[in-house]
Amino acid sequence: MKFIIGTKQGMTQVFDQDGRVHPVTVISAVKNAVTQVKTPARDGYTAIQIGYAEKAEKNINKPQKTKGFFAGFKEVRLESVEGMEVGQTLEATTFTQGDTVTVSAISKGKGFQGVVKRHGFAGGRRSHGQKHSEREPGSIGGGAGRAGGRVVKGMRMGGRMGGDRVTVKNLSIVRVDAEKGEIYIGGAVPGRRGTFVEIMGA
Repeated sequence: MKFIIGTKQGMTQVFDQDGRVHPVTVISAVKNAVTQVKTPARDGYTAIQIGYAEKAEKNINKPQKTKGFFAGFKEVRLESVEGMEVGQTLEATTFTQGDTVTVSAISKGKGFQGVVKRHGFAGGRRSHGQKHSEREPGSIGGGAGRAGGRVVKGMRMGGRMGGDRVTVKNLSIVRVDAEKGEIYIGGAVPGRRGTFVEIMGA
């Protein structure tokens, strides 16, 4: 299984050999290295731990310094760890053009939003007699009916929007720039610029 963690740089477009344009998201493959290899005999399961993105020594606690100066760590379950060893680096060339990947990242945080933006509600009618209620949610059924005078769990209301872990499957690698350490993924990828993005292939 192929895996790497990078940072989202933004979106652009590239042209293929036939002159067709493809919208892509540019991912910069930050420093990735295997910091631990887990085996069934010792740990009860098969996985590797990956350290990603460099961090200043003064900002790392003492136990983590033995694994290198990384900003974070991610454990990835694998069917086999054959050929994997501590210190092995993972680069953009781990992937090749045409690979199908699954991408996970934290989506953009949008703060507190109302029901129209958060859930797509239509809002109130724009007719005579309405006042300050064009974007209100309307009744939430909290009377003496089936709700029993309470707000039902899962009720769609205003609240914090975004900032969730989002996974997008079946995206394709359009281009890999080994010199710049960049991966071009077809389509949109969740997150703002600078977000850490997990890319997992078959």
